[in-house]
Amino acid sequence: MEDFILSMNNISKSFSGNKVLHTVSFNLKAGEVHTLMGENGSGKSTLMKILMGIYHQDQGTIRLFGEDIAFPNPAQALEHGIAMIHQELSPVLDMEISENIFIGREIRDRSGLLVNIREMRRQAKELLAQFNLDLDPAAKMRSLSVGQCQLIEIIKAISCNAKIIIMDEPTSAITEKEVDILFEQIRRLRSLGVSIIYISHKMEEIFKISDRISVLRDGNYIGTRNAADLDTGELIKMMVGRELSDVFPKKNVALGDVVMQVSGVTLGNKVRNVSFELRKGEILGIAGLIGAGRSELVETIFGLRKKEDGRVAINGNAISIRRPKDAIKHSMALITEDRKMTGLNLRGSIGNNITIVSIKNLTKYGLLNRRKEYGCAAALIDKLRIKTTGVEIQARFLSGGNQQKVVISKWLAGDPGIIIMDEPTRGIDVGAKRDIYLLMGELVEKGKSIIMISSEMPELIGMCDRIIVLAEGKLTGEFERGRFSQEDIMWCAAGGMGLRMEGKNDK
Repeated sequence: MEDFILSMNNISKSFSGNKVLHTVSFNLKAGEVHTLMGENGSGKSTLMKILMGIYHQDQGTIRLFGEDIAFPNPAQALEHGIAMIHQELSPVLDMEISENIFIGREIRDRSGLLVNIREMRRQAKELLAQFNLDLDPAAKMRSLSVGQCQLIEIIKAISCNAKIIIMDEPTSAITEKEVDILFEQIRRLRSLGVSIIYISHKMEEIFKISDRISVLRDGNYIGTRNAADLDTGELIKMMVGRELSDVFPKKNVALGDVVMQVSGVTLGNKVRNVSFELRKGEILGIAGLIGAGRSELVETIFGLRKKEDGRVAINGNAISIRRPKDAIKHSMALITEDRKMTGLNLRGSIGNNITIVSIKNLTKYGLLNRRKEYGCAAALIDKLRIKTTGVEIQARFLSGGNQQKVVISKWLAGDPGIIIMDEPTRGIDVGAKRDIYLLMGELVEKGKSIIMISSEMPELIGMCDRIIVLAEGKLTGEFERGRFSQEDIMWCAAGGMGLRMEGKNDK
């Protein structure tokens, strides 16, 4: 019989009578990367939270290093050598980077009474250097981007010297360059005998890093295979129970007139004199590394940030956007990168979240028409295949991917003409991603225009009509569909310009 350092046997779990895990089993070897796959809502995160002591199973047993265990809380799990990087980030924004890395295990002075902040900063700087992060350990977390916060969470888990590290969507907010650095660290940890439980929806990643892959579907265990014995098609079939023949179902839509013209938009050093156009029926991609200014650019256009210079015109007419309300009046929508912090009211119902932007369309004489609200929300829940037991369920009880669908539904309810999507498929499984891609195709067929920021290059190349590239706040490249080159786009993202621009290269 195989020796496992961890065995979870016949684990079942229900929430409010809804069974989310059905006698699921999972095991882990020393020094392996074991990937856990499944669509959103399949039970992956729940299973790991049971291991960490965040939830407690209704039935089943857990055996760790030869002993039966049931941790009462995550602190106990950490004491026994298990650390977890959560999909939903929860940094303490007004504490500094070093304090976040060592939170709960602060380094003390010789007396054991006072926190040695100098030593914490020194060690934090060394850890940051391993990920090529040129950040001040004393900087507040509030000053970081979502991607940088994600890397700090990864560093925090690795610094615990754990024997088992659970990584739940660790690359959801970071770019390919940072992913490569993370994988170097994973391989280093594996060589030291550390085991990694890896949860991801990114197919290209898991085959690079996985030793074994286990699949859950609708709370049921489907099977475990060696990564070397699987291909993408077989894995997708295990996950969704059917084949998905076209990963990027791009619709070929004839592009119309220019609907938005952005000229010389500037926001300090974050956005530097950026200009571009958007056409009717177009999907325009924005590529770039973390810190390139992609989110800052669209947030400035939408009125979340006050631009220092520049002009925005809709259908040839210059407009003034000082706040998001102005952008919404001009039929614009912004699906933000961080659904938890800026996209949702987690304690509000799904229905309230979906209708919040379009609430005026559902009221008469200041009174909300509940029947209309319910009908609007129910229609979008059905259209986007949001997994929920009802419109009145609080958004916090949904899986991350289904929360993202609620955010998208919120904006679609207002029927905007220009839809800005900042990392719209972050944390969404392969089946749900395809649903979003199909929706994007339907929208542009109806004459809508889409701006999509994505850190996934295959997604941009697969879905966009045109891609512009930012580096350090500047526009460094522009590529038309049919002339996309991943190498050339990355060249521009790294700050390169010149011969590789406009789809040309110097090969």
